[in-house]
Amino acid sequence: MLDPLTATSRAFDSVAGDYDGPLGNNALIQKMRAQVMDTIERAFPRGARLLDLGCGTGIDAAYLAARGYAITALDSSPAMVSRTKERLQRGNLAARAIHLGIHELAQLDAREYDGAYSNFGALNCVPDLRAVSSALASKLKPGGLLVASVIGRYCPWELAFYTLRGDWNRARVRLARGMVAAPLNGQTVWTRYYSPREFYRDFSTHFQQVSVRALALFVPPPYLVHAYEGFPRAFAVLERLDRVLAYKALFRNAGDHFLVVLTRK
Repeated sequence: MLDPLTATSRAFDSVAGDYDGPLGNNALIQKMRAQVMDTIERAFPRGARLLDLGCGTGIDAAYLAARGYAITALDSSPAMVSRTKERLQRGNLAARAIHLGIHELAQLDAREYDGAYSNFGALNCVPDLRAVSSALASKLKPGGLLVASVIGRYCPWELAFYTLRGDWNRARVRLARGMVAAPLNGQTVWTRYYSPREFYRDFSTHFQQVSVRALALFVPPPYLVHAYEGFPRAFAVLERLDRVLAYKALFRNAGDHFLVVLTRK
């Protein structure tokens, strides 16, 4: 049996060729990505040196490199890194992509980075976030920021959707403690779900929380994109609610993901 990190890497290898399509980049994912990119661009000046933790096929790295950021993109999946390199080369972008897992961050060269970002739950696939926190703190300048989109523990849409289908085991999967096996293309991705408080606890020795907000709270998760596309007017109202309420104390702990900004102490 493969260890969780190897199994997860191979699962993402298997989908790298198709990941820019509906699986990894549908309309709802694009909307979430836009919110994360807006947060990054507000947090860092152009020219900042940034780490991309779990770069996937390099969409974020290419977007930010094209806007003047110096990006070093990491991923544990060789196929994903290959896709990222191809994307950067096609765009003639001055960024680098390295086959290195987030859990191996301590092995990265000793440059001082201005910050880091991680999108769409890459940090959920790392078994030991406290070790990542320590390694990342050693790579960032004092005051450097981490912007992370993390898969949340409390997703009302998911709970309601699977409960109504009578699939209670699937409905409560995010409530599990520890790593959970999630199927992907006939293989397994090992994932741990967090509340914002749980996530911050693992970073609190080296980082201070700046902000946290919900992503996809009233709008459904990306795997329900067909419902979203079928009722655009209704979901436009829900999107406005997301924008207004995402930072509020009663709402920011829920959603498909949450978006957290931490600063290195």
